Amino acid sequence: MSGSAERVRLDKWLWAARFFKTRSLAKTAIDGGKVHLNGARTKAAKEVGVGDRLEITRGDTQQTVAVTAVAERRGSATIAATLYAETPESVARREAIRAERRLQRDGLIAPKRRPDKHERRRLREVKNAVE
Repeated sequence: MSGSAERVRLDKWLWAARFFKTRSLAKTAIDGGKVHLNGARTKAAKEVGVGDRLEITRGDTQQTVAVTAVAERRGSATIAATLYAETPESVARREAIRAERRLQRDGLIAPKRRPDKHERRRLREVKNAVE
């Protein structure tokens, strides 16, 4: 999918690599400082080539990837996965955050239904007694 182009616009590449659903979302993220090219803030029209390094922040996850191929058109997810390689440090960081979230949820027992009027009243009383 690398085609004849050696370099492609950053927003197009992010869209083709399936980091963002639309080019406009990619552009918004770039303009908001959520994407850094080779360690520096950049613009959506900046061209990306093989060997460039991107730091992408989406929500609370941050990925560091190296561009391995360029594409102007969006393809399947398997093709999009060949456009970049995530660094081992980035993978380790994401897995550590994932494990931490899992531990925070450990022991949490979700109620099977919403509390009724009387149970809500008792919960409010307990909460106010603590304060």
